[in-house]
Amino acid sequence: QVQLVESGGGLVQPGESLTLSCATSGLIFSSYAMNWYRQAPGKERELVASIASIGGITNYADSVKGRFFISRDNAKNTVYLQMNKLKPEDTGVYYCAAARSLTTTPHRWGQGTQVTVSS
Repeated sequence: QVQLVESGGGLVQPGESLTLSCATSGLIFSSYAMNWYRQAPGKERELVASIASIGGITNYADSVKGRFFISRDNAKNTVYLQMNKLKPEDTGVYYCAAARSLTTTPHRWGQGTQVTVSS
């Protein structure tokens, strides 16, 4: 059974940092590109960051470039999202998702973790 389990969300103040983790099981993690999406209240889900299965290629939404950093540990079957200088507009539910490649739609999703940035 494939599982993607996010953790690390919470309530932080603007300017602070937070690191999300997504632990996976039931899939050959090293074969999948991994993605972080987020969905803010009343908005559509958007792609935040992606990382290729190998080679370290990463992509970021313009809104998070230079503040967020995605990484993966294939030995631990885990992907991370380091979020720095958080802003209120970063608030939302963050989901990790597995895809066959950086250009294909993810077909495995986690349940999400809430991130709230507020003073």
